[in-house]
Amino acid sequence: QVQLVESGGGLVQAGESLRLSCAASRSIFSFGGMGWYRQAPGKQRGMVAAITSGGTTNYADSVKGRFTISRDNTENTVYLQMNSLKPEDTAVYYCNAHTFVSEYWGQGTQVTVSS
Repeated sequence: QVQLVESGGGLVQAGESLRLSCAASRSIFSFGGMGWYRQAPGKQRGMVAAITSGGTTNYADSVKGRFTISRDNTENTVYLQMNSLKPEDTAVYYCNAHTFVSEYWGQGTQVTVSS
């Protein structure tokens, strides 16, 4: 069973930065892609940023230019660098990994941005 463990969430003020980490229990080369999703209260979970095994990235329009997803293959970890945070970025952030036949989720980490 694959485990994804997120860390790095917290409470920050608007304009500040956070870096989220997602550590996988096996080589991230085994996944076709990994990504970060978020879910705010009363809203559906949506994609924030994604990265393929080849390194291609994709971002939600609302975070382009502010967030950066990256991967460290030696540490089996994916990161989400979040800069210029806004109150509307407040949500639980989830790490996701997928293969052709399976999908895995982390337990989530809370990010709260105060105005």
